[in-house]
Amino acid sequence: MSSNSLTRIAIVSSDKCRPKKCRQECRKSCPVVRTGKLCIEVTPNDRIAFISETLCIGCGICVKKCPFSAINIINLPTNLDQEVTHRYSANSFKLHRLPTPRPGQVLGLVGTNGIGKSTALKILSGKLKPNLGRYDNPPDWDEVVKFFRGSELQNFFTKVLEDNIRALVKPQYVDHIPRAIKVADKRVNTLLSGRANNNNFEDIIKELELTGVLDRDVSLLSGGELQRFAIAAVATQKADVYMFDEPSSYLDIKQRLKAGRVIRSLLGATNYVIVVEHDLSVLDYLSDYVCVLYGVPSVYGVVTLPYSVREGINIFLDGHIPTENLRFRNEGLSFRLADVTEEATVERTANYNYPNHEITQGNFSLKIKSGEFSDAEIIVLLGQNGTGKTTFCKWMAKNSDLKISMKPQTIAPKFPGSVRMLFFKKIRAAFLNPKFQSEVCKPLNIDAIIDQEVLNLSGGELQRVAICLALGMPADVYLIDEPSAYLDSEQRIIASKVIKRFIINSRKTAFIVEHDFIMATYLADRVVLFEGEPSKRALCNPPQSLLTGMNSFLKMLDVTFRRDPNTLRPRINKYDSQMDQEQKASGNFFFLEN
Repeated sequence: MSSNSLTRIAIVSSDKCRPKKCRQECRKSCPVVRTGKLCIEVTPNDRIAFISETLCIGCGICVKKCPFSAINIINLPTNLDQEVTHRYSANSFKLHRLPTPRPGQVLGLVGTNGIGKSTALKILSGKLKPNLGRYDNPPDWDEVVKFFRGSELQNFFTKVLEDNIRALVKPQYVDHIPRAIKVADKRVNTLLSGRANNNNFEDIIKELELTGVLDRDVSLLSGGELQRFAIAAVATQKADVYMFDEPSSYLDIKQRLKAGRVIRSLLGATNYVIVVEHDLSVLDYLSDYVCVLYGVPSVYGVVTLPYSVREGINIFLDGHIPTENLRFRNEGLSFRLADVTEEATVERTANYNYPNHEITQGNFSLKIKSGEFSDAEIIVLLGQNGTGKTTFCKWMAKNSDLKISMKPQTIAPKFPGSVRMLFFKKIRAAFLNPKFQSEVCKPLNIDAIIDQEVLNLSGGELQRVAICLALGMPADVYLIDEPSAYLDSEQRIIASKVIKRFIINSRKTAFIVEHDFIMATYLADRVVLFEGEPSKRALCNPPQSLLTGMNSFLKMLDVTFRRDPNTLRPRINKYDSQMDQEQKASGNFFFLEN
C-alpha cells in the first residue's frame, strides 16, 4: 500500500504523558521538528504534548523515545478518514462509523475494551452529538443527519433530532449506582415502582429474582443484585431505545439467561434494543445480528457492517473481516479442547482427596461430599450464586495440607506502589523467570501497565494482575475465583489459555469458579456441581466428567448447548427452538464435540 493511501492517528495518553517530568525526548528526536516545523509542541503550560497528524511522517521515533510510553502513531487506510464519527479532542480516541440499529431486533456489539462501544451507545442514545471528527468546529445536527444519508442511521438520527425518541441506558458500572441516587428513600421497590410504566412490572421483578430485596436499600445490594436492579430499572419503563452495557457482569449462568429473556421481551415492532456483552454465549443468545468493533484500544475504533450472529462472532474470533479483506488480529481464537500441545498426552500421576465436610455460616449451610483430584488437572466449580463455591475455595485454602495459591473473587487493591514493585515483592522469582514472562505476563499484556500505580488500575487491569500474582505463587493447588470478571471477550479467551497452559505444563491442580460458559467449558477437565437453595442450603457434589457434569447442570437450567462447527465454541439454543426440543428429548443438553 503506498504511503499516500494512508492517514495517521497520533494519540497522546493524557494519564501517561508527563512533560514536566521528562526531557521532552519526543520533540527533540522528531526529524520533522529538526527541519523547523512544529510537528510536536510542548510548552511550559501544556499538560500533555501536542502532535500534528498533518505534519507527522509516521517514523515512530517519538513512540520509542517517550519514557512513559504515552505516544501511539497508527497508520490507517484513507477511506476510514472519510468515515470518522467522533473524536473527543486532538491526539485522542477516534471512532469510525456507527452500529446500525434496526427496529424490532436486538443489535449486539462485540469488541475489546476501550474500542468505542460505550462511545457508540452515548451517540445513539442522544447523550453525545457526533462531531464527525471536527472537535474544534463541531457540525450542527442537520449536517450530522446529512452525513448519514442513505442509511438506516439517517432515519434514526432524524427521530433523535425531532425528539421523538426516548432512550434508556443500563450503565456499564453498576457499582456506581448507589452513589448516583440522590433521593432520600433508596429502597429498591420505591425506586423501581416510582418510574415503572410497563405493564409487565411484576413479571420482570419475578424473572430477575428481585422479590426478596424489594424492601432493601440499594446501597446494601450485592454486585449481582445491583446488576439485576439496573436491568429492571430500564426494563420496567417504556422507551423507544433500550441499551444494555454489559448486563451479565456479576450474574451466574442462570441469572444471565433470565436477564437475556427479560431483555428480549422488550422487543416491539418499532423500538430498538442494543446490547454490549463480553460473554459470547450470552451475546449469541440475546442478539438477532451483531456489529464487530476492532482497532487499537484507547486509540481508535472501527465499526463493521451488521452480520448474522453466528457470522459476526466467528469473524471477531477469527480476527479477519472477509468483506473488507482486513485482519485486525494476528491469529484467530478457537476452543479446541486439545489446544495446548502438552494436554493431549498429559499423564496424571499424583492423586489427592478432600473429606466429607459441613459448613454453617449464619443461615447458610453447605454440605461437601468427599472428592479426589490429580495433578495437571483443572476442575471448574459450577452453580448459582449463593450456593457455596467461594465458601468451598476458602475452606480448601484453610484446611488443605497442600500448598495453596488463591485469587479471590473480590479484588481490593491496597498496595501503594507500581505493578512492577508489587510483583518484585510478591512473586519476584516467577516474574524474573523468562518462561513465566513469555507464557503468563506477555499474553496478559502486563507490560502495558507494569509501571502504573496499582491503586489507579481499572477493573480489567486489576484482574490480569491478580491472575499473574496467583499463578506466580509456588503452590500445589491454585484456587481461582471468577477470572473472567471485568475482562473483555478477547482477554477472557487469552486468560483461559494462559491458565490452562500453566496448570498443565507445571503439573499442578486448579479449582476455578467461572460463570462465563465458554471459559468454563474450555478450561474444565472435570466439573464440581453445586446445587440447592441459594443463600440457604447447598450441596457440593464430587468432581465428575465434563460431559456428565455439564449435562446435569444444563438440565437444571433447562437450557441446551450445541457447538459451532467452525470455532467449536458452545452456542445456546434459542429456547423451545427445534434443536432445543430435539436435544431435550434425547437427553443431550451438552455436546462435547460435534
